Amino acid sequence: MRVGIVLCSNDPETAWNAFRFGVFSLAQGDEVKVFLLGKGVEVMNLQDATHDVKGQMDLFRENGGEIIACGVCLESRGSREGAACPVGSMSDLYDLVAWADRVVSF
Repeated sequence: MRVGIVLCSNDPETAWNAFRFGVFSLAQGDEVKVFLLGKGVEVMNLQDATHDVKGQMDLFRENGGEIIACGVCLESRGSREGAACPVGSMSDLYDLVAWADRVVSF
């Protein structure tokens, strides 16, 4: 199955769970892509003592998951330069939705 995850939150627990689900789905043999939208682009810099978002993101990537961040959302936060993942657009989000068998949003 192809799973698309749209992450629109900068809440550490929500982001951690989104990537945990992504890692779990990859372990089931699924292809998984994450699109960071709105506040979701802020998760690349989250630090939380309880929820290791960066660790889950790294594990997600190591297992073949793909992450794309909305360029306009990064730009509006002044952080487009040096993004930790490929920068995308609404066209990339559309492509993810069209590609996926299932889309989950967090």
